[in-house]
Amino acid sequence: MFKGSLVALITPMRADGAMDEKAYEAFVEWQIQEGTHAVVPVGTTGESPTLSHAEHKRAVEIAIGVAKGRVPVIAGTGSNSTEEAIDLTRHAKEAGADAALVVTPYYNKPTQEGLFLHFTAIADAVDLPIIIYNIPSRSVVDMSVETMARLARHPNIAGVKDATANLARPLHTRRACGAEFCQLSGEDHTAIAFLAAGGDGCISVTANVAPRLCSEMHSAWQQGRVADAMGLQDRLLPLHDSLFAETSPGPVKYAASLLGRSSEFCRLPLAPLAEATRTKVRAAMTEVGLLN
Repeated sequence: MFKGSLVALITPMRADGAMDEKAYEAFVEWQIQEGTHAVVPVGTTGESPTLSHAEHKRAVEIAIGVAKGRVPVIAGTGSNSTEEAIDLTRHAKEAGADAALVVTPYYNKPTQEGLFLHFTAIADAVDLPIIIYNIPSRSVVDMSVETMARLARHPNIAGVKDATANLARPLHTRRACGAEFCQLSGEDHTAIAFLAAGGDGCISVTANVAPRLCSEMHSAWQQGRVADAMGLQDRLLPLHDSLFAETSPGPVKYAASLLGRSSEFCRLPLAPLAEATRTKVRAAMTEVGLLN
């Protein structure tokens, strides 16, 4: 269903903390021109926890309006409130999104049955492909392969964004859910290894600032040019390291600011980057060839 380099979009903001809609529009357009295969607005990288509902919905609308069907738009619509997730997913459907990315509920710590009921309720309420976002490091809960297999039987549950960094997981998911179940990595470092384990692509943080390199890496893999794909993986490694030196999206927004694509501003409780992290990000951007 979805393949290649999908970008977990940052949400550009002005120095006063307001969404910068013009910068956002230009950023989405740049991503498409650089070869990104799909855009994912208002996930964690888009600072969804600190956007108002109105801002959240507006960011989805902007991405869809700019994309104009040229690339898929997978709208972040997750919440730890099932009713809120249904509302956001309905909006994504009405706005014209191609799919919804729905995170496992955070803080509530639902059981596996709670996860099953949560995602089933959303999938029953909205006729839109849903990508389950499994990220235990942020949500505390880890959806089991068995629960995912139960959900995969629902016609609206289309795949998973797997941010476990467990490279045995896609093997078991493929066996349990079938080869048609879309598996997208949520971890830049292991993107190629995830593809080798049966994955289809990566929802990437790094693609915010290296969209062409990430796109070329996935295209090389799809074309069977494994050595080329691995060469690009090696080239991108220091950038991956630097962009997760502090809590994302702090480092990647700073990197985008170095390219003139966004301010570095993140809303509290994310703090401005430490000077050591700034130095690391700038050095990595230079090493990879993104800065002179």
